[in-house]
Amino acid sequence: MEKRKLGQGLEVSALSLGAMGYGKSRDIPDRAEMIALLRKAVDLGMDFFDTAETYGPWTNEIMVGEAFRGLRDKVKIATKFGWDIDQDTGEHRGGVNSKPAQICRSVEGSLNRLGVDHIDLYYQHRVDPEVPMEDVAGVVKDLIQQGKVRYFGLSEAGAKSIRRAHAVQPVAALQSEYSLWTREPEDEILPVLEELGIGMVPFSPLGKGFLTGTINAATAFNERDIRRTIPRFAPEARDANQPLVGLLRKIGDGRGATPAQVALAWLLAQKPWIVPLFGTRSVERFHENVGALSVRLSEDDIKDLNTSRTTVPVHGARYPEEQMRRVGL
Repeated sequence: MEKRKLGQGLEVSALSLGAMGYGKSRDIPDRAEMIALLRKAVDLGMDFFDTAETYGPWTNEIMVGEAFRGLRDKVKIATKFGWDIDQDTGEHRGGVNSKPAQICRSVEGSLNRLGVDHIDLYYQHRVDPEVPMEDVAGVVKDLIQQGKVRYFGLSEAGAKSIRRAHAVQPVAALQSEYSLWTREPEDEILPVLEELGIGMVPFSPLGKGFLTGTINAATAFNERDIRRTIPRFAPEARDANQPLVGLLRKIGDGRGATPAQVALAWLLAQKPWIVPLFGTRSVERFHENVGALSVRLSEDDIKDLNTSRTTVPVHGARYPEEQMRRVGL
Protein backbone atom coordinates (compact mmCIF):
# COMPACT_ATOMS: atom_id res chain seq x y z
CA MET A 1 0.00 0.00 0.00
CA GLU A 2 1.29 3.46 -0.86
CA LYS A 3 2.51 5.68 1.95
CA ARG A 4 1.84 9.30 2.86
CA LYS A 5 3.49 11.75 5.22
CA LEU A 6 1.57 13.55 7.92
CA GLY A 7 3.34 16.23 9.93
CA GLN A 8 6.76 16.04 11.59
CA GLY A 9 7.89 13.24 9.27
CA LEU A 10 5.32 10.69 10.39
CA GLU A 11 4.93 8.32 7.42
CA VAL A 12 1.95 5.96 7.33
CA SER A 13 -0.14 3.97 4.89
CA ALA A 14 -2.33 6.17 2.69
CA LEU A 15 -5.47 4.85 4.39
CA SER A 16 -6.03 4.09 8.06
CA LEU A 17 -8.37 1.65 9.76
CA GLY A 18 -10.29 2.77 12.83
CA ALA A 19 -11.30 0.21 15.44
CA MET A 20 -14.01 2.27 17.16
CA GLY A 21 -16.82 0.39 15.45
CA TYR A 22 -15.41 -2.94 16.64
CA GLY A 23 -16.39 -2.24 20.20
CA LYS A 24 -17.17 1.14 21.65
CA SER A 25 -19.07 -0.56 24.44
CA ARG A 26 -17.81 -3.11 26.93
CA ASP A 27 -19.20 -5.93 24.81
CA ILE A 28 -17.52 -7.02 21.56
CA PRO A 29 -19.55 -10.03 20.41
CA ASP A 30 -17.45 -10.70 17.30
CA ARG A 31 -14.11 -9.94 18.93
CA ALA A 32 -12.26 -12.83 17.28
CA GLU A 33 -13.44 -11.76 13.82
CA MET A 34 -12.40 -8.17 14.44
CA ILE A 35 -8.93 -9.22 15.56
CA ALA A 36 -8.63 -11.33 12.41
CA LEU A 37 -9.65 -8.33 10.27
CA LEU A 38 -7.04 -6.10 11.90
CA ARG A 39 -4.36 -8.69 11.22
CA LYS A 40 -5.58 -9.15 7.65
CA ALA A 41 -5.22 -5.41 7.13
CA VAL A 42 -1.55 -5.66 8.09
CA ASP A 43 -1.07 -8.55 5.66
CA LEU A 44 -2.51 -6.33 2.92
CA GLY A 45 -0.03 -3.52 3.60
CA MET A 46 -1.85 -1.19 5.98
CA ASP A 47 0.19 0.00 8.94
CA PHE A 48 -1.86 2.83 10.52
CA PHE A 49 -4.55 1.97 13.07
CA ASP A 50 -6.71 4.02 15.40
CA THR A 51 -8.29 3.42 18.80
CA ALA A 52 -8.96 5.40 22.02
CA GLU A 53 -9.13 4.81 25.75
CA THR A 54 -12.77 5.91 25.80
CA TYR A 55 -13.91 3.15 23.44
CA GLY A 56 -15.37 0.80 26.01
CA PRO A 57 -13.77 2.38 27.97
CA TRP A 58 -10.68 0.26 27.57
CA THR A 59 -11.97 -2.88 25.84
CA ASN A 60 -11.07 -1.52 22.41
CA GLU A 61 -7.45 -0.80 23.28
CA ILE A 62 -7.13 -4.26 24.83
CA MET A 63 -8.47 -5.85 21.64
CA VAL A 64 -6.17 -3.80 19.40
CA GLY A 65 -3.22 -4.74 21.60
CA GLU A 66 -4.05 -8.40 21.26
CA ALA A 67 -4.49 -8.13 17.50
CA PHE A 68 -1.03 -6.64 17.00
CA ARG A 69 0.88 -8.78 19.48
CA GLY A 70 4.01 -9.91 17.63
CA LEU A 71 3.41 -7.34 14.86
CA ARG A 72 4.63 -4.21 16.63
CA ASP A 73 7.30 -3.41 14.06
CA LYS A 74 4.67 -3.50 11.28
CA VAL A 75 2.10 -1.11 12.72
CA LYS A 76 1.71 2.46 13.90
CA ILE A 77 -0.93 2.79 16.58
CA ALA A 78 -2.83 5.97 17.36
CA THR A 79 -4.85 6.32 20.55
CA LYS A 80 -6.41 9.19 22.44
CA PHE A 81 -6.78 10.82 25.84
CA GLY A 82 -8.93 13.66 27.08
CA TRP A 83 -12.27 12.38 28.35
CA ASP A 84 -13.00 12.26 32.07
CA ILE A 85 -12.43 8.57 32.71
CA ASP A 86 -11.70 7.20 36.17
CA GLN A 87 -8.28 5.65 35.71
CA ASP A 88 -8.92 3.07 38.44
CA THR A 89 -12.37 1.81 37.47
CA GLY A 90 -12.77 2.78 33.81
CA GLU A 91 -15.95 4.71 34.60
CA HIS A 92 -16.70 7.39 32.02
CA ARG A 93 -17.78 10.30 34.21
CA GLY A 94 -18.86 12.48 31.30
CA GLY A 95 -17.20 15.60 29.98
CA VAL A 96 -13.55 16.19 29.18
CA ASN A 97 -10.42 16.08 31.31
CA SER A 98 -6.97 17.01 30.02
CA LYS A 99 -5.40 17.95 33.32
CA PRO A 100 -1.72 17.02 33.35
CA ALA A 101 -2.17 14.35 36.03
CA GLN A 102 -5.00 12.78 34.05
CA ILE A 103 -2.91 12.66 30.87
CA CYS A 104 0.00 11.04 32.69
CA ARG A 105 -2.24 8.34 34.13
CA SER A 106 -4.04 7.87 30.83
CA VAL A 107 -0.87 7.23 28.87
CA GLU A 108 0.28 4.57 31.33
CA GLY A 109 -3.07 2.83 31.04
CA SER A 110 -3.02 2.91 27.26
CA LEU A 111 0.54 1.58 27.09
CA ASN A 112 -0.41 -1.29 29.36
CA ARG A 113 -3.63 -2.19 27.51
CA LEU A 114 -1.99 -2.00 24.10
CA GLY A 115 0.99 -3.99 25.34
CA VAL A 116 3.52 -1.56 23.85
CA ASP A 117 6.38 0.58 25.14
CA HIS A 118 5.38 3.63 23.12
CA ILE A 119 2.34 5.11 21.39
CA ASP A 120 3.04 6.23 17.84
CA LEU A 121 0.46 9.04 17.70
CA TYR A 122 -1.24 10.38 20.84
CA TYR A 123 -4.27 12.57 20.22
CA GLN A 124 -6.11 14.86 22.59
CA HIS A 125 -9.60 13.54 21.86
CA ARG A 126 -11.37 16.86 22.49
CA VAL A 127 -10.11 20.23 23.65
CA ASP A 128 -10.58 20.86 27.37
CA PRO A 129 -11.57 24.51 27.79
CA GLU A 130 -10.46 24.38 31.43
CA VAL A 131 -6.85 23.45 30.62
CA PRO A 132 -4.63 25.75 28.52
CA MET A 133 -3.47 24.11 25.29
CA GLU A 134 0.08 25.07 26.22
CA ASP A 135 -0.17 22.87 29.31
CA VAL A 136 -1.57 19.93 27.35
CA ALA A 137 1.12 20.22 24.69
CA GLY A 138 3.78 20.55 27.40
CA VAL A 139 2.75 17.28 29.02
CA VAL A 140 2.80 15.46 25.68
CA LYS A 141 6.18 17.02 24.92
CA ASP A 142 7.48 15.50 28.16
CA LEU A 143 6.01 12.12 27.21
CA ILE A 144 7.77 12.32 23.85
CA GLN A 145 11.05 13.11 25.55
CA GLN A 146 10.50 10.13 27.84
CA GLY A 147 9.99 7.85 24.81
CA LYS A 148 6.42 6.94 25.75
CA VAL A 149 4.92 8.82 22.78
CA ARG A 150 6.33 9.45 19.31
CA TYR A 151 3.99 12.09 17.86
CA PHE A 152 1.35 14.53 19.14
CA GLY A 153 -2.10 14.89 17.60
CA LEU A 154 -5.33 16.81 18.16
CA SER A 155 -8.92 15.91 17.36
CA GLU A 156 -11.73 18.29 16.38
CA ALA A 157 -9.64 21.25 17.57
CA GLY A 158 -10.13 24.79 16.26
CA ALA A 159 -7.50 26.88 14.51
CA LYS A 160 -6.50 28.85 17.62
CA SER A 161 -6.03 25.70 19.69
CA ILE A 162 -3.97 24.12 16.93
CA ARG A 163 -1.66 27.12 16.78
CA ARG A 164 -1.26 27.31 20.56
CA ALA A 165 -0.46 23.61 20.89
CA HIS A 166 1.88 23.59 17.89
CA ALA A 167 3.93 26.44 19.35
CA VAL A 168 4.84 24.24 22.33
CA GLN A 169 5.03 20.78 20.75
CA PRO A 170 4.79 20.44 16.96
CA VAL A 171 1.59 18.66 16.02
CA ALA A 172 1.81 15.75 13.58
CA ALA A 173 -1.87 15.34 12.74
CA LEU A 174 -5.36 16.65 13.28
CA GLN A 175 -8.13 14.07 13.33
CA SER A 176 -11.46 15.68 12.47
CA GLU A 177 -14.51 14.86 10.42
CA TYR A 178 -14.03 15.75 6.77
CA SER A 179 -15.80 14.32 3.76
CA LEU A 180 -17.99 15.34 0.86
CA TRP A 181 -20.80 16.00 3.29
CA THR A 182 -18.71 17.69 5.99
CA ARG A 183 -16.79 20.44 4.21
CA GLU A 184 -16.32 22.96 7.03
CA PRO A 185 -12.59 22.17 7.53
CA GLU A 186 -11.93 23.74 4.12
CA ASP A 187 -12.80 27.20 5.44
CA GLU A 188 -10.12 27.66 8.09
CA ILE A 189 -8.64 24.39 9.28
CA LEU A 190 -7.01 23.07 6.10
CA PRO A 191 -5.19 26.38 5.41
CA VAL A 192 -3.80 26.38 8.98
CA LEU A 193 -2.66 22.77 8.67
CA GLU A 194 -0.93 23.50 5.38
CA GLU A 195 0.75 26.60 6.82
CA LEU A 196 2.08 24.71 9.86
CA GLY A 197 2.96 21.45 8.11
CA ILE A 198 0.40 19.35 9.97
CA GLY A 199 -1.26 16.32 8.39
CA MET A 200 -4.95 15.53 8.51
CA VAL A 201 -6.64 12.23 9.34
CA PRO A 202 -10.31 12.67 8.40
CA PHE A 203 -12.65 10.39 10.29
CA SER A 204 -16.05 9.40 8.87
CA PRO A 205 -14.75 9.93 5.31
CA LEU A 206 -17.83 8.05 4.07
CA GLY A 207 -20.30 10.12 6.07
CA LYS A 208 -20.87 7.39 8.66
CA GLY A 209 -21.88 5.10 5.84
CA PHE A 210 -24.21 7.44 3.98
CA LEU A 211 -21.81 8.06 1.09
CA THR A 212 -21.63 4.34 0.33
CA GLY A 213 -25.07 4.58 -1.26
CA THR A 214 -26.51 1.85 0.95
CA ILE A 215 -28.60 4.10 3.23
CA ASN A 216 -31.92 5.72 2.41
CA ALA A 217 -34.92 7.15 4.27
CA ALA A 218 -36.25 3.65 4.94
CA THR A 219 -33.04 2.31 6.52
CA ALA A 220 -33.60 1.14 10.10
CA PHE A 221 -30.84 1.65 12.69
CA ASN A 222 -30.70 -0.49 15.82
CA GLU A 223 -31.22 1.12 19.20
CA ARG A 224 -27.46 1.29 19.91
CA ASP A 225 -26.58 2.97 16.61
CA ILE A 226 -25.33 6.52 17.23
CA ARG A 227 -26.81 7.61 13.91
CA ARG A 228 -30.26 7.49 15.53
CA THR A 229 -29.28 10.67 17.41
CA ILE A 230 -27.73 12.59 14.50
CA PRO A 231 -29.94 15.17 12.75
CA ARG A 232 -28.32 14.41 9.40
CA PHE A 233 -29.66 10.86 9.66
CA ALA A 234 -33.27 11.82 10.30
CA PRO A 235 -35.41 10.17 7.57
CA GLU A 236 -36.22 13.47 5.88
CA ALA A 237 -32.52 14.46 5.84
CA ARG A 238 -31.49 11.10 4.40
CA ASP A 239 -34.01 11.58 1.64
CA ALA A 240 -32.90 15.16 0.95
CA ASN A 241 -29.22 14.13 0.79
CA GLN A 242 -29.64 11.42 -1.85
CA PRO A 243 -28.56 13.75 -4.71
CA LEU A 244 -25.01 13.74 -3.32
CA VAL A 245 -24.95 9.94 -3.47
CA GLY A 246 -26.35 10.20 -6.98
CA LEU A 247 -23.39 12.36 -8.02
CA LEU A 248 -20.94 9.85 -6.53
CA ARG A 249 -22.69 7.00 -8.30
CA LYS A 250 -22.68 8.84 -11.64
CA ILE A 251 -18.93 9.52 -11.43
CA GLY A 252 -18.25 6.00 -10.19
CA ASP A 253 -20.13 4.42 -13.09
CA GLY A 254 -17.74 6.16 -15.46
CA ARG A 255 -14.70 4.94 -13.53
CA GLY A 256 -15.77 1.41 -12.62
CA ALA A 257 -15.86 2.50 -8.99
CA THR A 258 -18.38 2.41 -6.17
CA PRO A 259 -19.71 5.58 -4.50
CA ALA A 260 -17.53 4.83 -1.47
CA GLN A 261 -14.41 4.55 -3.60
CA VAL A 262 -15.16 7.85 -5.33
CA ALA A 263 -15.70 9.59 -1.98
CA LEU A 264 -12.36 8.30 -0.68
CA ALA A 265 -10.54 9.04 -3.94
CA TRP A 266 -11.81 12.63 -3.76
CA LEU A 267 -10.41 13.03 -0.24
CA LEU A 268 -7.07 11.55 -1.28
CA ALA A 269 -6.91 14.00 -4.18
CA GLN A 270 -7.40 17.07 -1.97
CA LYS A 271 -3.95 17.12 -0.33
CA PRO A 272 -0.99 14.70 -0.24
CA TRP A 273 -0.95 14.96 3.56
CA ILE A 274 -4.51 13.71 4.04
CA VAL A 275 -4.91 10.10 5.25
CA PRO A 276 -8.58 9.07 5.45
CA LEU A 277 -9.58 6.96 8.45
CA PHE A 278 -12.40 4.53 7.78
CA GLY A 279 -14.03 1.82 9.84
CA THR A 280 -15.54 -1.46 8.71
CA ARG A 281 -16.42 -4.82 10.22
CA SER A 282 -16.24 -6.56 6.83
CA VAL A 283 -13.26 -7.86 4.86
CA GLU A 284 -15.26 -7.23 1.69
CA ARG A 285 -15.82 -3.58 2.59
CA PHE A 286 -12.16 -3.27 3.58
CA HIS A 287 -11.11 -4.40 0.09
CA GLU A 288 -13.63 -2.02 -1.47
CA ASN A 289 -12.31 0.96 0.47
CA VAL A 290 -8.67 0.17 -0.20
CA GLY A 291 -9.61 -0.06 -3.88
CA ALA A 292 -10.06 3.72 -3.79
CA LEU A 293 -6.29 4.04 -4.04
CA SER A 294 -6.54 2.83 -7.64
CA VAL A 295 -9.34 5.21 -8.63
CA ARG A 296 -8.12 8.13 -10.73
CA LEU A 297 -10.61 10.96 -10.89
CA SER A 298 -10.48 13.38 -13.81
CA GLU A 299 -10.16 17.14 -13.36
CA ASP A 300 -13.83 17.44 -14.26
CA ASP A 301 -14.77 14.79 -11.69
CA ILE A 302 -12.91 16.66 -8.97
CA LYS A 303 -14.40 19.98 -10.06
CA ASP A 304 -17.92 18.56 -9.91
CA LEU A 305 -17.28 17.11 -6.45
CA ASN A 306 -15.60 20.26 -5.19
CA THR A 307 -18.52 22.43 -6.26
CA SER A 308 -21.08 20.01 -4.82
CA ARG A 309 -20.81 21.94 -1.56
CA THR A 310 -23.00 24.59 -3.16
CA THR A 311 -24.68 22.69 -6.00
CA VAL A 312 -25.78 19.76 -3.81
CA PRO A 313 -26.06 21.21 -0.28
CA VAL A 314 -26.16 18.80 2.64
CA HIS A 315 -29.19 18.83 4.93
CA GLY A 316 -29.02 18.34 8.70
CA ALA A 317 -26.41 18.95 11.41
CA ARG A 318 -23.61 16.40 11.77
CA TYR A 319 -24.00 16.14 15.57
CA PRO A 320 -26.71 16.95 18.10
CA GLU A 321 -26.35 20.48 19.51
CA GLU A 322 -24.73 19.32 22.77
CA GLN A 323 -21.94 17.48 20.94
CA MET A 324 -21.36 20.36 18.54
CA ARG A 325 -20.37 22.52 21.51
CA ARG A 326 -17.19 20.43 21.88
CA VAL A 327 -16.15 20.86 18.24
CA GLY A 328 -13.76 23.54 17.03
CA LEU A 329 -12.66 24.86 20.42
